[in-house]
Amino acid sequence: MKHERSSRLLIPVTILAGVFLCCAAVRAAGNRAPRAAAARQDSAAVGPSGYHLLKTIPIPGDTFWDYLKFQSSTHRLFITHGTHVVVVNVKTGKIIGDIGGMEAIHGVVLAPEFNRGFVTDGRAAKLWIFNLKTLKVVGFAPTDRDADGDVYDPASKRVFTMNGDSHTSTVVDAKTGKVVGHIELGGGPEFPVTDGRGHVYANIETTSEIVEINSHTMKIEHRWPLAPGKSPSGLAIDAKHHILFSGCHNGMMVIMNADTGKVITTEPIGRGVDATRFDPGTGYALASNGFSGDLTVIHEDSPTKFHVVENVKTEFGARTMALDPVTHDIFLVTAKIERIPNPPPHTRPFRMVPGTFHLLIFGRE
Repeated sequence: MKHERSSRLLIPVTILAGVFLCCAAVRAAGNRAPRAAAARQDSAAVGPSGYHLLKTIPIPGDTFWDYLKFQSSTHRLFITHGTHVVVVNVKTGKIIGDIGGMEAIHGVVLAPEFNRGFVTDGRAAKLWIFNLKTLKVVGFAPTDRDADGDVYDPASKRVFTMNGDSHTSTVVDAKTGKVVGHIELGGGPEFPVTDGRGHVYANIETTSEIVEINSHTMKIEHRWPLAPGKSPSGLAIDAKHHILFSGCHNGMMVIMNADTGKVITTEPIGRGVDATRFDPGTGYALASNGFSGDLTVIHEDSPTKFHVVENVKTEFGARTMALDPVTHDIFLVTAKIERIPNPPPHTRPFRMVPGTFHLLIFGRE
């Protein structure tokens, strides 16, 4: 994204501009009491997708947030939260771990076969490595500046970091924790995905493209334009049908053939998209939109036909997302954001209201 790359944990500038222009909307989002929201589960609130709010869980800490990662086998949700990763058991609603000692973190990926997790730290230019059982940091690998999104590729057993301002990808062997490669991307990357067959795809935000990387050779094999999509952020994949779903900041999801790079179609989404996910169990492609405070649900009718099912109301700022492919639950986090009156020069004119950070769980039951 085109906000301050040293701290992608901040709400995007495009969203904040809307905050200041639409104060009433912000207040309405911020004043929703979590308990009251959780109580709204009457049938009238359930739309055609079936998604509605199941519960709200308060999360301690007042630093900004970024990517989420869910591990189905353990019911654990990993939330990047400033300088640490909060680990929540979504089945019990309890916080079961806190991985600290970092600087300004962004993405979490997991490699269970090596009992390891990995966290990108843009400010420290590191990929932190932690033990999945003990949730303790065991080391790190150096990256280029502004390590942001990341993905674990099971075909090559490697982690690929997307280093935004550096316009590069650092490749780390998941077993050894050693850097094994460096890729020049030709633009500022955002979120990557893998097809599990030796291909890593990444949005290039600054050029509005998708690159396809061979995960074994660590070479770019294709570079495809996303037009008419601009400034892509979230990326998801239907690995079975080889389809990419790119959430773009000009209000559309670009749906692309992952083999040919041909744009199949586009569908409208909400404002301020960050994360995009695909659920093979429901056929839904999902975009979490922080500014409009909603979740766009798009159904894959066939590999060439798609339609918007609905925009499920979430909360303002709920821009990052994780998905449980077993229960089909969706996890989002947000907080109340307010403007600082008369801020000192060279400081950010906004802040998170203390004690308001929380997890939202949406489901179809």
